[in-house]
Amino acid sequence: MEENKRLAYLMDIKTIATVDLLGGYNIGTISHDSKIDWLELNETDHKLLFRDKKMRLQLYDIEGNHQDHHPELLLPTLQWVPGWQLMVVAQNRNNTSLCVWYNIPTRPTPRRGDHVPQRGGHVEGNWSRLGAGKPSSCTLLKGVFAALGAHCPRPVFLHETNEIADQVAKEYGGDGTDYYQVRVRLAMLEKNYKLAEMILLEQNAVEEAMEMYQELHMWDECIAVAEAKSHPALEKLRRSYYEWLLQTQQEERAAEVQESQGDLQAAVGLYLKAGLPAKAARLAMGREELLGSPDLVNRIATALIRGELFEQAGELFEKTRNSQRALECYRKGNSFLKAVELARLVFPAEVVKLEEAWGDHLVQQKQLDAAINHYIEARCAVKAIEAAIGARQWKKAIYILDIQDKKTGAKYYPKVAQHYAAMQEYEIAEEVFIKGDCIKDAIDMYTQAGRWEQAHKLASRCMRPEDVSVLYITQAQEMERQGKYKEAERLYITVDEPDLAITMYKKSKMYDEMIRLLAKYHKDLLSDTHLHLGKELEADSHLQEAEYHYLEAKEWKAAVNMYRLNNMWDEAYRVAKAHGGANSHKHVAFLWAKSLGGEAAVKLLNKFGLLEMAIDHAADNNMFDFAFELARLSLKQKLPEIHFKCGSFLEDEGKFEEAEVEFVKAGKPKEAVLMYAHAQNWAAAQQVAEAHDPESVVIVLVGQADAAFKQKEFQKAEALLLRAQRLDLAVKHYREAGMWTDALRVCKEYLPGDLEALQEAYEREVAKKGPRGIEGILEQAREWEQAGEYSRAVDCYLKVRDPGNSARMEKCWMKAAELSIKFLGQPRSIEVMRTVGPQLVSIGKFNVAAELYLNLDMIKEAIDAFMDGEEWNKAKRVAKELDPRYEEYVDEHYKEYLKDQGKVDSLVGVDVMAALDMYVEREQWEKCLETAAKQNYKVLHKYVALYATHLIREGRWDKALNLYVQHGAPANSQNFNIYKRLFVEMVNVTGLNNAEAYRTWADLRDMLFNLCENMVKSSEANTPAHEEFESMLLVAHYCATRSAAQSIKQLDTVAAKLSISLLRHTEIIPADKAFYEAGIAAKGIGWENVAFIFLNRFLDLTDAIEEGSLDALDHSDFQNTDIPYEVPLPAKQHVPEEQREEIRDWVLTMSMDQRLEQVLPRDERDTYEASLVAVSTGVRSLPCLITGYPVLRNKVEFKRPGKQANKDSWNKFLMAVKMSHSPACQDVLKFINQWCGGLPTTSFSFQ
Repeated sequence: MEENKRLAYLMDIKTIATVDLLGGYNIGTISHDSKIDWLELNETDHKLLFRDKKMRLQLYDIEGNHQDHHPELLLPTLQWVPGWQLMVVAQNRNNTSLCVWYNIPTRPTPRRGDHVPQRGGHVEGNWSRLGAGKPSSCTLLKGVFAALGAHCPRPVFLHETNEIADQVAKEYGGDGTDYYQVRVRLAMLEKNYKLAEMILLEQNAVEEAMEMYQELHMWDECIAVAEAKSHPALEKLRRSYYEWLLQTQQEERAAEVQESQGDLQAAVGLYLKAGLPAKAARLAMGREELLGSPDLVNRIATALIRGELFEQAGELFEKTRNSQRALECYRKGNSFLKAVELARLVFPAEVVKLEEAWGDHLVQQKQLDAAINHYIEARCAVKAIEAAIGARQWKKAIYILDIQDKKTGAKYYPKVAQHYAAMQEYEIAEEVFIKGDCIKDAIDMYTQAGRWEQAHKLASRCMRPEDVSVLYITQAQEMERQGKYKEAERLYITVDEPDLAITMYKKSKMYDEMIRLLAKYHKDLLSDTHLHLGKELEADSHLQEAEYHYLEAKEWKAAVNMYRLNNMWDEAYRVAKAHGGANSHKHVAFLWAKSLGGEAAVKLLNKFGLLEMAIDHAADNNMFDFAFELARLSLKQKLPEIHFKCGSFLEDEGKFEEAEVEFVKAGKPKEAVLMYAHAQNWAAAQQVAEAHDPESVVIVLVGQADAAFKQKEFQKAEALLLRAQRLDLAVKHYREAGMWTDALRVCKEYLPGDLEALQEAYEREVAKKGPRGIEGILEQAREWEQAGEYSRAVDCYLKVRDPGNSARMEKCWMKAAELSIKFLGQPRSIEVMRTVGPQLVSIGKFNVAAELYLNLDMIKEAIDAFMDGEEWNKAKRVAKELDPRYEEYVDEHYKEYLKDQGKVDSLVGVDVMAALDMYVEREQWEKCLETAAKQNYKVLHKYVALYATHLIREGRWDKALNLYVQHGAPANSQNFNIYKRLFVEMVNVTGLNNAEAYRTWADLRDMLFNLCENMVKSSEANTPAHEEFESMLLVAHYCATRSAAQSIKQLDTVAAKLSISLLRHTEIIPADKAFYEAGIAAKGIGWENVAFIFLNRFLDLTDAIEEGSLDALDHSDFQNTDIPYEVPLPAKQHVPEEQREEIRDWVLTMSMDQRLEQVLPRDERDTYEASLVAVSTGVRSLPCLITGYPVLRNKVEFKRPGKQANKDSWNKFLMAVKMSHSPACQDVLKFINQWCGGLPTTSFSFQ
C-alpha cells in the first residue's frame, strides 16, 4: 500500500484544513455552516469523519473532494473501527443501542456465517434470514441461533423455553407448545410483546406481565398494565421507573414523565440537564407560570444560546417581552424573518439594517435571487444590483439600474450589456450599453461581431462626431499600413478628415496627391504647404524642385536666399529679376557685389549700372566699410556724405567721441556741438565750438543757462546769459518764476528800455489781489473796533465772504453778533441776528444759533433752529418751559420730519396705523408686514392682502403666492378674488410643466389646502366657493405630483396620466394648454392614438382662439367622457407659433398612418379609461390620488373619506420614492399623509 501521512486540523470553529505531511503541501480546506466539535481520519487517511454541535455526521472523501451529509445520524459518541477502511461504531443519544455503519472493507469479504456488523445491531445473511422465520420447532430455532455464534443469547432463551415445554408435556401430555408460558416466550422471541401481554392477561397473570415488561425495561407498558388493572404497586412502579431513568441518565425520558405528571419545573430542569434546551423552551413558552420565573427563563435562554439555538432563544425572549434580546438572538441565528417582523412592531428604525443583513446572509448562502428584494427594502441599490447580476436576473438588474444615478449606472450597465452581447442579443446589449454611456463598448461589440453597418449607424446616432471619426480613422490607418492609400483616403474624407489624408501622402512623399487634396480642401494653406515643401526639398539639395514650390508659394525671396546660400548668384539674380519687384534684382546684385568685394564688386556694379546706388544703400544701412571701399575705388566725392551718415549712426549708438571725428571729417562741426549740448556735456560742446565753429559758442552758453534755471541756480544762469549777451532771457525766466524783484533789477540794470512795460505788468498782477481783500477787510474791521465804531465794525465783519473757510466765516459772524449784543441796541441786535442766525444754521451751527436767539428772546426762531438741527428734545423743552403755545407746533413738525425722513420705526411709537400706511406708501412691505404681525392677525392680513394685490399688478404673482404660504390663507371672502387670481396666473403661465417647477406648484397646493381647511372651520364650509377652491386644490395637487414624477424616469407614465386627468378640469384651466400638455405627454410614452386625438383637439382650439369662437368645435371624439365641452375660450395662445407648427406637421403625418385608430382607449366598464363616470351605469368612481384615473379595483383606501388610489400606481410611486429618494416625491407623500389623514401600510414586489 502506498505510504500516506496526512493531518486534519481546525483552522477555526467552522473550517477544517488537510495537509500532506510527506509532500509538505496543503490538500485543501472544508467549510461547514455550524461549529465542528469532533473529527478523525480513517487508517488510510483517505476519508475524514467529522461531527458538528448539532450532532450531525459528515463524511468527506479527501481523494475525490466529495462530502456526504448524514442528518439521520445524530450520534454523540462515534469512532472508526480499527482495520476497516470505512466502518464506524457509534452510540445513540440515549445510550440504549450501539450503531455500526458499514461500507466496503479493506480486508477480504466475510465468510458464510460470519458476524457482519450492521447499523442498529441487526444480523444479515442466510443464517439470519433462517432465524427470522417462524419454524414450528423450537429445537430447530435453537440450532439456528447456535450456528450464528456462541455468544448469542437467543439459544439460551430457546433452551429455557424447550425445557418449559418438555416439563408441561411430561405433566399434561402433548408437545407442550400450547402452554401459555411457551406461547408468551415465543411471542417475546418475535418481539411481539403485545401478544405476549394479551396471552398473560387472558390467564390473569398480571404480575407476570408486569415482570416481563420490567425485565425488558419497558416501563411505560408495565405501568400501563398496572393502571389498567388498578394494581396497588402502581405508585411504587412509577417511582422505580423515574429512579431508573435517572440512574441510566435518561433525563429526556424522565423529563417527559415529569411533564406528563404535571411537574413542569422538574421537567424543565431535566430537559436542561439532558442538553435539550429546545424542549425546555417549548414547554416554558406554553406555560405562563413558567414564563413568570425570570431565573428559569434565563437558564433556558443561556442553554439555548450555548447550544447556538438562537431562533428558539429569540422566541423565548420575545415571549417574555424582552424585545432587544430577542432581536439580537434572531440576528445571531440568521432568523431574519422573525427579526424583521419583531422590528416592524418594536424597532422600526432597525428594519432597514435587518433587511440589508438578511440580504447579506442570503448572498453568503448563494441565494442571490432571494437577496434582491431585501436589498431593495433596505435601499441598498448597489447591493441589489450586484445580487441581481450574480443571480443572472438581468432584467431585474436593468429595472433597478434604470432608477439609479449615472455614476452607478456607468459601473453596472456594462456588465449587464456584456452578458447580452455574449448571448448575441445585440439589440438589447446596445440599448444597455447606451444607458451606461458606453457607446464605445457597443460599437466595439458590433465591430468584433463584424457588424460594421450597425456600428456605423450607432456611431452616427449616439456618438459625438469626433468619436465617429476615431472609429473610421483607425480603420483608415490600417488601410494605410497595408499600402491602400486610395481606400484610406476615402475613409478619411468620409469623416471629414482630409488633413489626415494629406498627412498620409506627406509621410509617403506623394507630394502631387498631397497638393491635390490641399487645393481642394485647404486653399488657404496651399502657400504655406508649398513653402514647407520648398524647405524640405532645399534641405535635400533638390534646388530646382524647391524653387518651383517657393515660387508657387509666392516666396521668391526664399528661392533667392536658397541660391544665395549655395553661392549660385546667377540663379538668385535670375529669380529676383523675373519674380521680384522693380528693385529686387538690384538688391541681389548689391549682395552679390558685397560678397565679391574690391575691384570685382566695382566691375559688377558698373556692369549693372548700380554703383552710386550701391554706395548710398550701403551707407543708409550702416554698412560703412563697404561704402567707404566702393567710394575710395570709384566715387571719392561721396566720402563726406558717408562720414556724415556714419557720425549720425555713432551718435545714435552713444559713441560721441567717434561721432565727433566723423562730423568734423564731414565738414559739419556744428552737428558735433549740438550733439554734446543735447547730452549736456557742455565742456565738450564748448571745446568743439571754440576749435571748429566759434559761432556755436552762444548756443552752448544759452543751453547751459536754461539748464541752470531749471535747477534753480539763478546766479549761475544769469552769469552765463550775461556772457552770451542774452539778458532778455534772464528777465523772462525770472518773470515766469514769479521773481519780479530780480526781473525788475536785471531789466533796470541791463534793459532799461523794457523797464516801463515790465513795471506795468507787475502792477496788474498785484492789483488782482489788492489791499481791499479779505485780510484787508478784517484789518479794517479790527481798526473800527479799536476806534469804538462798533456798528461799522459789525458791517465789515458781515461783509467777509470766504466760502472755502467756514471757520473764519463763523468767527466773523460770531464777532458781529457779540459786538451787536454787547454794544448796540436790541433793534440793531435783532437785525444782526436775523442775518447771522440763518448763516450759522446754514453751516450746521444749530445750537449756537439757538443760544443767540434765546439771548434776544427770539423763542420761535430758537425752536426752529433746534428743529433744523434735529434737536427735537431741546426744541420741546424750550417750547414747554418758555412758550407752551409752540408745543403742538413742535409735535406737528416732528411727525412731518419722521415722514419726510422715512423714519417710520420712530413713527410707530407715535401712530402705528399712520406708520403702516406710510410703509405702504413707500412700498416698504417687509417692514410693514413685520410691524403688522406684532399687532394682530386681522391687521396683518389686511396688509398681506394689500401687498399681494400690489405684487399681482406688477406681475410678481409668485412672490404673492409665497406671502400666503408664509402667513397662511384665511377664509376671508374679501380675499377670495386674490386666491382665484393667483390660481389663474399660475395655470396660465408657460414653462411650469417640468420637474423644476415642483416647488411652485407645491406652494400653490399648500396654500389652497390651508385655505380649504380654514373654510371647513368657518361659515364658508360647503358653499359654492368652498367647492370651487377644492377643485383648484385637486388641480394644484395633480400639477405638483406631475412635476415630482417628471424627475424620475420610471414615473413618466404617471406624469402622462396626470396631464390627461387634468383635461376634466378645463373649465378652470386653459383648454389649449391642457390638451397640448396631455398630447405631448402621451406622445412621449408612445400612446400615439391618444396623443393624436388630444393634439388634434389642441389644433382645433388654437384655430378657435384666432377666430374668437368655439362654435365650430367637433366634440365627437369626447362623447361619453367627463371631458367638458363648454369651456371658456382662452384669451390668448398659450403655445408659441413654432411649436404649434410642429404639432400641425406631426398630426398631418400621423393622419396618413392607416394603423392609427382615432378612438380613446376603453376599460372593463366599456368607458374611456380616464373617465370617472361609467357610461352604462352612470356610477362615478373616485379619482386616484397618484394618477387622477378612476379607482376601480385593487384600491388603496385612506382614512379621509373619498380619498383612494390605484394599488399598482401607489406601489410604483412608493417603489420610485424608495429607490430614488426624490425630495419632491417624498414631499408629495408627506402632503398626501396630511391631506388624507395618514398613509396606508403597503408593500410591493416585482411579481
